[in-house]
Amino acid sequence: MSSSSAVSVSAEVARAVADGRPVVALESTIITHGLPRPRNLAAAAEAEALLRDAGVVPATVGVVGGRAVVGLTGAELERLAAGERVEKVSVRDLPVVVARGVDGGTTVAATALLAHRAGIGVFATGGLGGVHRGAATTFDESADLVALAGVPILVVSAGVKSILDVPATLERLETLNVTVLGYRTDAFPGFYVRDAGVPVPARVEDAAGAAAVVRARDALGLRSAVLLANPIAAEAQLDVGEHRAVLDAALARAAEQGIAGHDTTPFLLDHVHRATQGRSLEVNLAVYRGNVALAGEVATALSGPRP
Repeated sequence: MSSSSAVSVSAEVARAVADGRPVVALESTIITHGLPRPRNLAAAAEAEALLRDAGVVPATVGVVGGRAVVGLTGAELERLAAGERVEKVSVRDLPVVVARGVDGGTTVAATALLAHRAGIGVFATGGLGGVHRGAATTFDESADLVALAGVPILVVSAGVKSILDVPATLERLETLNVTVLGYRTDAFPGFYVRDAGVPVPARVEDAAGAAAVVRARDALGLRSAVLLANPIAAEAQLDVGEHRAVLDAALARAAEQGIAGHDTTPFLLDHVHRATQGRSLEVNLAVYRGNVALAGEVATALSGPRP
């Protein structure tokens, strides 16, 4: 395992990057905070296996004992999946968890940063963080957006969760100069559903098209991310009518109970999970599998000869 003072890169990942072979970074908050046990570890193993079967090297990112790791081992994945006091780590938290020597699951922002430091150009996640509802007064906005403004990586995501302010999120992405592409769609996806009601600025039809945009960005010397918005398969999304009703009910309940600020998102997600009798979890997993598979295709396209 190669390493700097605080970041370790597995030997497998380092060799693959040096050889120009396809590598895809994976976040670890889906393991530590996003899914219940034992589904969390199973989902992590499935994602890595899906990439390996496609000839792509997986690089799951996390913090183990105060050491930021790009390319977690199986034992390290098990440790994070089973840990009782694993921190949720964004970029601002990295110095704290490293200094304290504790374990952490890395968010989109922290994973993108560490993956880029390791030379990885493609990253798969479930849903990107965004602008929260009511942010005009609370200023509650995910650090994911700001991080992507300064990290030249391609992120495959099923848009953002529809509990967020989707139009405001796209406005912020535009302001931050993050290129947004719809994968075979003209509509920005809303995680649980294929269409969040907002158009995407541009679309691509295949992995080669996404790779061409990345190469053009690099040739222009731009330092921001490319967000490839990949809608969930039509047969796997939540029923659109049910989704709207559940979301409206969740927002109304939050208002009744005075839920605001950082408490809003977990409250809404919990409501959606219970109201759909757990089906939202299956959607979450379907989203993740689809994004991982597409990220592998883009990484493979980027590792091949230029057209």
